[in-house]
Amino acid sequence: MSTPTEIELKLALAPGGPALLFQHPLLQSLTPKRQTLINTYFDTPKGALAEARIAVRLRQVDDQVLQTVKTAGHGGGGFSERQEWEWSVPSLELDTQRLAELPPFQGPLAESIPALVAQLNTDFVRHSWQLAGPESHIELALDQGDIHSGGYRTSICEAELELKQGEPESLWSKALALAEQVPLRPSDSSKAARGTALAARQWPLPEATTPAQWMHRATLALDAYHDSHRADHLAIAQAALTKLASDPTLTDQARFDVETMRCALETTDQPNLAYGQAALAFAHRLAYQTALR
Repeated sequence: MSTPTEIELKLALAPGGPALLFQHPLLQSLTPKRQTLINTYFDTPKGALAEARIAVRLRQVDDQVLQTVKTAGHGGGGFSERQEWEWSVPSLELDTQRLAELPPFQGPLAESIPALVAQLNTDFVRHSWQLAGPESHIELALDQGDIHSGGYRTSICEAELELKQGEPESLWSKALALAEQVPLRPSDSSKAARGTALAARQWPLPEATTPAQWMHRATLALDAYHDSHRADHLAIAQAALTKLASDPTLTDQARFDVETMRCALETTDQPNLAYGQAALAFAHRLAYQTALR
């Protein structure tokens, strides 16, 4: 059983984004691997794992079944770092014995294991590319499919840049390069979290007081908007960006990026080049540059 730390950047794509991604110069000389992934997520009837921000998943890939446990991610603006455990299992049945051995289930959450039942499904086609260089190795995965949860459905159209080797800075450089030609935006919602919110028809959003928190709130509101189709979520995202633009700690360049994002949302509710480039540039500053310059 592996226990790596997963470091990735998640990007939501506009409907025309996948076709443009395939044409991007970064990928022209590479042949993607194509897989069909059938996934089932488990939780208690009362949502104990969702409340703890833990995901337990069975994934069928060809003839192999993998069981995965993921903790809550730390980060924002599409960037996250979290613990992940994954191992092979013989069938589409949860391996509760190994599950009980993992750190997240050593405390009160151990009592939830016998009550775990299938709660939602995510079925999608994944195309993946290996972006390997002298200083880094990144896997780029494009996922297209659907989330089914509580009798509702929403689409999956996202890309994930996962760091296999090297420094996290390389994720940002690749994402910014993709954003030059592919309409996209950072996303902070996992597939499991999206499915849980979809079934409940509730998309809770965090309060905010700092630039990082306002950016996170705006990003989650956009995630919620594209799954709920509720205009109030788009309005919340716009209001969060307006509040962010007024923060006195922002430099002129950071404020310009936020204003670009805000203006882009006034003309379209789908990711576009202007929004994606500005959002990634701003999120990058939040992640690595304390002065936001």
